[in-house]
Amino acid sequence: MGNFHPIRLQTMTTTDTMDTAGTVAQTIRCIEAGAELVRITAPSKKEAENLLHIKQELQRRGYSVPLVADIHFTPNAAEIAARIIEKVRVNPGNYVDKKKFETVVYTDAAYQEEMDRIRARFTPLVKICKEYGTAMRIGTNHGSLSDRIMSRYGDTHIGMVESAMEFLRIARDENYHNIVLSMKASNPMVMVQAYRLLTRTMFQEFGECYPLHLGVTEAGDGEDGRVKSAVGMGTLLEDGIGDTVRVSLTEEPELEIPVCRDLVKRYTSATLQPADTAEEQQEKIILSSAGYPVNAVSNIGGNQVPVVIADMSKAAALKPDNLQSIGYTYTAELDKWTIGDLAADYIYIGNKELDFALPGTLKVITTPEKWTAATDKSKYFPIFELDDYIRASSKSNILNFVMVNCKGNTLAVPQQVMQDHTVVLCLFSNQTNAMQSVRTAYAGIWKDGYKNPVILITDSNWTTADEHLIHFATEAGGLLLDGIGNGICLGMTSRAYETMQSEFQPGETLTGRNYHTNASIEQFINTTAFSILQATRRRISKTEYISCPSCGRTLFDLQETTAMIRSRTHHLKGVKIAIMGCIVNGPGEMADADFGYVGSGVGKITLYKGKEVVKKGVDSEVAVDELITLLKENDAWVEPAQA
Repeated sequence: MGNFHPIRLQTMTTTDTMDTAGTVAQTIRCIEAGAELVRITAPSKKEAENLLHIKQELQRRGYSVPLVADIHFTPNAAEIAARIIEKVRVNPGNYVDKKKFETVVYTDAAYQEEMDRIRARFTPLVKICKEYGTAMRIGTNHGSLSDRIMSRYGDTHIGMVESAMEFLRIARDENYHNIVLSMKASNPMVMVQAYRLLTRTMFQEFGECYPLHLGVTEAGDGEDGRVKSAVGMGTLLEDGIGDTVRVSLTEEPELEIPVCRDLVKRYTSATLQPADTAEEQQEKIILSSAGYPVNAVSNIGGNQVPVVIADMSKAAALKPDNLQSIGYTYTAELDKWTIGDLAADYIYIGNKELDFALPGTLKVITTPEKWTAATDKSKYFPIFELDDYIRASSKSNILNFVMVNCKGNTLAVPQQVMQDHTVVLCLFSNQTNAMQSVRTAYAGIWKDGYKNPVILITDSNWTTADEHLIHFATEAGGLLLDGIGNGICLGMTSRAYETMQSEFQPGETLTGRNYHTNASIEQFINTTAFSILQATRRRISKTEYISCPSCGRTLFDLQETTAMIRSRTHHLKGVKIAIMGCIVNGPGEMADADFGYVGSGVGKITLYKGKEVVKKGVDSEVAVDELITLLKENDAWVEPAQA
């Protein structure tokens, strides 16, 4: 991997590593699904030793895909595994260091003593890997930074990078370079910032960059897990960062591989891309954290959350029932609209007609001709091409949408438009590198003085629902992570829309994809838009689940439990709930969550509020009820609305 080889696909088994037959069978399913590496947990010496039997059985059956040992707290297990299989993964936060959520003030001398201790314990593994030709992944996790790193650098992407660089420097001192690095986090923003900073740091310090393993930890399941993964990894892949990918879904590991494939097939060949300067990389990090401050135009921009525009222009008809797919339910008997949490803010109707009264919060975008004929110009707004807007004699005195195609590195927008306080630019690109084109063009006009909002227009010409999901999350999500965009409008080309129509049957789950629950294309696109805004932390509209993908350490049925918790808490808008399979990674990797449900023994659960243990040893049969009680005790619970 790396050095212009294809981007490699990988996953991780969920079986008990001591179950040789079960692990071999699952590994084979992953390989046959397309995995090019398979990771297996080795938490202690006995599991590390059993990797030999697993490898031998796979070879006996004709499979030679490289295996990776997942090591956390046990250097001895890593040293055993490194003599057996092709690669070991170590986590700098807990391989030699410790994490007890304690703040320690280190003098420079004391800090160096800790580094000397780490060097003494880590160097033997490096030498073994070098002797046996074994590769190593230095895998930093945001949630498992050591107390030492946290005390000096804080809970930041800077600490993540330094955690990995410390181990990398030790390996380089031993002239060992068969290394991959990763910067995983459950928050895509943190993850992207860390990888960008790591890339810059390696080039500045070494003049070269080691291959990078991309992943968003504990992404969850279903559409949300796929969107969060694509937002994080896709943003980096668009910039040419990443050499191997793993999508961490709370599903069977072989189901991760098609998602990995959809992510990387957008990049058909490895091409040399000019690297950003150090200043440009730092500017990306700063702006993605702070965003681009803009003025408000109506309910768009300013300090308001990004709006969602639903493209209804391709729908067969526009009746009250059609709006249910975008969050508005009409009850004819009561002549009343019910507005859901995933209710779009605007609808684009093209040249279509609306012959019914709209819900009060919904506004309409239409052609200039239809807008001119509209009687209620407080709810109807025109959308223009740039040249047409300049020539137009009739414009809204409230809000005008202006479409602009970002074709190159510069965007020519006349000053009369740049300074027009009613204009919201709708940026899109028909270039192959659409995301970069929009990003570069917007950064240019913002620096030139455009301070009004922008809407991100992202159309998809792919075929399947999964492909559309990845496309939307990568292109729109990448821009939102970089602080660009005050609203999004997702759509499909006419060809793609026609192809997708056969996939959706009213009232049924999307054919062949049991995690999709959308009854129409419009509903699918609308829920995807809100999922992207949630994943980028730009607009919180639903409960967020930080759910690990399970592994051989998991002590309960993670998929079943996640589904159960989701079914009872999905209405808790803005609450972050972590569902972690074991105590090894749980407390650290769920550090971003409000509440945690962590396996602590066979049939036993530990409940957390933030990083604090609240209840230990809870019987798994009542643990979900206890979690609900904990939510209620902390004023995080509301009763679900009655159907």
